[in-house]
Amino acid sequence: MAMTELDPRGLIRDSYRIKGISGPECRSIFLDWALGAMAGADIKAAITALLAHYGDEYPDHPMTQVLREGLAEAAPVKRRGGRKARLER
Repeated sequence: MAMTELDPRGLIRDSYRIKGISGPECRSIFLDWALGAMAGADIKAAITALLAHYGDEYPDHPMTQVLREGLAEAAPVKRRGGRKARLER
């Protein structure tokens, strides 16, 4: 898949060009990119392709770290409501 298809607005590309960009800024850009992804797109495959393209050249860049975090499995959400949550305080 071409980079223009993976990152049509150039958000990820531009984040690598910004000198001194921070992790939180990269997370914000990543979220914007993910929300703008085409419906039904395989996000994990897209992240893998972006890492293959940028990761080796920029191993210590905050966006590389954010992309790696994007591949990690999310922890299951624990329900914290009802009687039990009130008793644990």
